Amino acid sequence: MARYNDLDPKKWKEYDDINTDSLWIIDKRDNSGAHTGDYHGNFVPQIPHQLFTRYTKKGDWILDPFMGSGTSLIEAQRMGRNSIGIELQPEVARESYDRIQTEHRDDCSVKIITGDSRTINMDKIMETIGINKLQFVIMHPPYWDIIKFSDNKNDLSNTESLEEFLNSFGEVIDNSTKYLEKNRYCACVIGDKYANNQVVPLGFHCMNKFIEKGFLLKAILVKNFGETKGKTNQQGIWRYRAITNDFYIFNIQRN
Repeated sequence: MARYNDLDPKKWKEYDDINTDSLWIIDKRDNSGAHTGDYHGNFVPQIPHQLFTRYTKKGDWILDPFMGSGTSLIEAQRMGRNSIGIELQPEVARESYDRIQTEHRDDCSVKIITGDSRTINMDKIMETIGINKLQFVIMHPPYWDIIKFSDNKNDLSNTESLEEFLNSFGEVIDNSTKYLEKNRYCACVIGDKYANNQVVPLGFHCMNKFIEKGFLLKAILVKNFGETKGKTNQQGIWRYRAITNDFYIFNIQRN
């Protein structure tokens, strides 16, 4: 079996910091250094850290087509991995670049590109960087329209229907994974939506989109995160709403 990480199987008992269960319990977000919790919609750095540890080596190339505040690129840089981030909003891309550069290191590269991940010319990007393959792709797309990230009509958070959202997401899959090395991994980090008295299982819909495109499903991971920005100091009111409106509070996020 080919090794896709820097772990030594003989030392497996020493890796007690690596999650191998499908339930990931994370007490709080890592806000150290360049990581910041200010960007609405960013995700927990511990997630890319775990995934990069298991599925990449130092020197590998990682692509994030929904870069946002740059969480995955910051983590990749800390771990000695090369990374490419694609961000639709120029101002967000600039802010992320400045933040990432505060932890600059010379032994790995970070490339930030502004554009639409559905249609951006990946051939040109790969040629410009001078690489032939990617070793990992990580996606943290908008949870459809829960948060409006911009007024850009190409922003997936502005899609008007679930079908349009999934079709657009499928275009990102096609364009972002075209250079993924054979038998290497892609991860999608997304939560579900509750609207109109029903759950919209975005995680499963996106998962099926990957399967439709020929990917093999290796794992469904559930992240339990105690307190989110939207529920800070409001656990009581959320519990009241859940009981009186017949729903369960989301404490999970599928990987």
